[in-house]
Order: sequence, then structure tokens, then C-alpha cells
Amino acid sequence: MLQVVPSIQGKKDDVLLHELVKRWNNHKIITRWLFRFFHYLDRHLVPRRNLPSLQETSHLTFYELINREREGEQIDQALVKNILDIYVDIGGDTMKYYEKDFEESMMKDSAVFYSKKASYWIASKSYEEYMLKAEECLNDEERRVQSYLKDGSKHKLLEVVKYELLAVHASKLEEKKQINLGAA
Repeated sequence: MLQVVPSIQGKKDDVLLHELVKRWNNHKIITRWLFRFFHYLDRHLVPRRNLPSLQETSHLTFYELINREREGEQIDQALVKNILDIYVDIGGDTMKYYEKDFEESMMKDSAVFYSKKASYWIASKSYEEYMLKAEECLNDEERRVQSYLKDGSKHKLLEVVKYELLAVHASKLEEKKQINLGAA
């Protein structure tokens, strides 16, 4: 334990994730026991101190990283894939932890991300520009699934993105389309 804490203290974002992957590959059994130990603390100490859970904190790092990529920043996709593989390993080669602990929260975060983008784009872009942006986002999310997310996430993620970009704003998009047709 004393050797692990100094190695991760003060690190965050990509550097923290690289260290986590290194430790995971070298010490799977120790990591499993540390998870159980932290789980106890998470259930008892964290609520008393009104802190975000360890799970919430770890998810925030993933979502911030994925959102940075959505904004055009280059990220280490292999690192993200390796981290997500940990969820599968913990589940004994099942998708139980990946789906419950990562995927569900990621879908909610994706909905929030694309809801904000859609609101901005619907107000500032023409129908054609908006639709090009929506298509670009859907293509990017497909590539994201292929790069580091699990295959089962593809349909769910694309449905979330389509809903936020197209279904929520369908009437406003139709209105913009009619305006463009009338001007042509």
C-alpha cells in the first residue's frame, strides 16, 4: 500500500491513468484487494465527510477525457481502452461492471454534452450546417466506439446522440428547413 500511494499522489488526468494501467497490469490481485478496501471506505467514510464517491471521482476523469476528445483534443485512446478493460477484468470477463459502473454514467454524460452542443448549434447555425455537425458527431462517436469503447456501447451511444441532436430539436430543425426551402 505504501508503494502505491506515492506513485499516484499528485497525479491526475492522463498521467494518473497511465500509472493506473501500469499498476493494473503488474498487480491485478493487489488491486482487487485495494478496490475492496476502498469500497469499504467509500461506503462509510465518504458519506460522513460529504465527499464524492471513489466511483464518481474515477468516472469524472473518464468523462472529462472523452469530452476533451469530443472538443477536438488528441487523447491517448489506447490508455482509455486499457482502463475500460479493467472494468471487464473486475467482472470476471463479463460486462457487468463495465455496463453498470461506466456505461450507464457515460450515456448520461454524453446526453448532457450533446444537449449543450445542440442548444448552441440550433441557435447559431443554419439547417444545413446543423445537420452536417450532427452527422459529424455521429461519425465521431462511431469511431470512438471502435477505438476504445466496447461494441455493446455503439447502439446505446448513437441513440443518445441522435436523440439529443435530432429528436429533441426536431420541430426547430423542421422550421429551419422550411425557412431555407422558402428562401431558395
